[in-house]
Amino acid sequence: MKNPQTFAQLAETQAEQLPIPRYQLHGWTHFAGLYAAEHVAATEFVIGATFVALGATTMDIIVGLLIGNILAVLSWTLITAPIAVDTRLSLYTYLKKIAGNQMSKLYDWANVVIFTVISAAMVTVSATAVRFAFDIPAQLDWYPTNLWFVLIVILVGLFAVFVAIYGFDAVSEFSGICAPWLFVMFTSGAMVLLPELTLSVVGKTLPGSWGELIDIGNQSIYTGINSNGEPGIGLAEVIGFGWAANTITHFGLIDMALLRFAKKKSYGLATSTGMLFGHYIAWIAAGIMGAGAAVILGQSIVELDPGDVAYYALGWSGFVIVIVAGWTTAITNLYRAGLAAQGVFSNYSRRNTTLAVGVAMVIIACFPFVFSQILPLLTYAGLLVVPVGAIVFAEHQIFPRIGYTRYWAKFQDYAHSLPAVASWGLGLAFGFGLNFLNVMSFYYLFIPTWFFTIIVYTLLAGRYGAKETYPEAAAREEQYDELVDAYHLQLAAEEPVVYEDHSVFSKVLMAIGYLALAVTLTLAAIVLFGSADAGAYIANRETFYRYGFICTILYFVTAYWAMQRSKGATATLA
Repeated sequence: MKNPQTFAQLAETQAEQLPIPRYQLHGWTHFAGLYAAEHVAATEFVIGATFVALGATTMDIIVGLLIGNILAVLSWTLITAPIAVDTRLSLYTYLKKIAGNQMSKLYDWANVVIFTVISAAMVTVSATAVRFAFDIPAQLDWYPTNLWFVLIVILVGLFAVFVAIYGFDAVSEFSGICAPWLFVMFTSGAMVLLPELTLSVVGKTLPGSWGELIDIGNQSIYTGINSNGEPGIGLAEVIGFGWAANTITHFGLIDMALLRFAKKKSYGLATSTGMLFGHYIAWIAAGIMGAGAAVILGQSIVELDPGDVAYYALGWSGFVIVIVAGWTTAITNLYRAGLAAQGVFSNYSRRNTTLAVGVAMVIIACFPFVFSQILPLLTYAGLLVVPVGAIVFAEHQIFPRIGYTRYWAKFQDYAHSLPAVASWGLGLAFGFGLNFLNVMSFYYLFIPTWFFTIIVYTLLAGRYGAKETYPEAAAREEQYDELVDAYHLQLAAEEPVVYEDHSVFSKVLMAIGYLALAVTLTLAAIVLFGSADAGAYIANRETFYRYGFICTILYFVTAYWAMQRSKGATATLA
């Protein structure tokens, strides 16, 4: 029997500093919903316009994004998920075992800033929808120019903070509700505004063939000419964009924080809901919606904000999608920021650190420049964290295979690992140096940077002690892991039993919700395929706006109600 006093010491440790216990693991559907909701985000409206400004062609978008996003899914599955499932730790906690306290705190601070700003940008995007609904002027300066806009940001941001402080389960539940609706609305928006584009190019509401559809795309959306009037990016750049957009979370291993809850390593494939349906379909749909809204308004697509695009694609449901899509991404990134902050202030709970960074996030979100600079931020943030991901990958996956010792720096009681610090710095110099010299496309810089850092870290670690063995320290580490397992078994015995809700009423609620989504898609299909001329198209579009919004309200009411009933089906073990 384990020493109760020892268990008491573990109980005083913040839960996020320990491996995730088995009873808290989740099935693949949790991750499918989580990634779907996070990556079908309000920024898709911005990225759709970005590809137009970069001068991609339609076929480059269709083929390149498919390949790039498949590569991203494989990166999560083969690099991030195995380490997350093996350790059951977030990167922030695991890095302490590898690189020591000082480097991990420096890295945690960097992630606090990155994810707080990303969350702030999402809240700002959500606020643009509310701004549009209440006729508040567009915020084009780096600072806010309207008090009502600031109040809207505060209200929208506080909701994101409220959900994020309740942890992974709350984030997953919120995402699970939003994901199906987001899929339907992005798909519907593209179907609703495609006839507008077709009318403007060929004078009819429906393309007559696949080739004609591609021609419409080349003439009205992805023209192959960038915003400077020059030939734009090609297939290789589009593939790189799709792959590199999330390097911060897969090659950079940040999503260990989410995938540590996965029952199996193969659940990394669940990221495909976010990549193939979100980044692939949603980016293309956003381009169609943006181009259609630009035709209606007589403006360039790059001059529109998400609120403009969403309203003309989806009516009042468009306001909801920008708000919800901004929330889903803001909440997940705020959860990551809270974990990173908890790594710095380990004596405070994750809820408290999330609340603190949430307050900072709301303040930052009041300044519109964070929204306009989100894409450069994501790109440079990815290059910043990839070397650290490479260090952790080398220690976890490569060292045992070449006879090196995992956690060698910890076993030597180092406050920081000089090889890790040096490798991170050299990796950054290498990556940004390649960028400065313009040796290759920026979108692919993470690949040579990752391999370079792995090689440098392996060589330096070997010189500083990784080749040695530490049997006594390794035995203590093993005993500690066994103690944590025993502690978690005790906690599991005290957990309430969860029963599946099979009641007829809950099934009816779920059926009504999915019926509302089916009706929405049907109405959008009528707009696309049932509009004989321009007059019929406008009439059908107005019908979609009206009844699509009713279906949106009906879906969220029934989906939330059904979720609350399922959460109530618990009983405590005697």
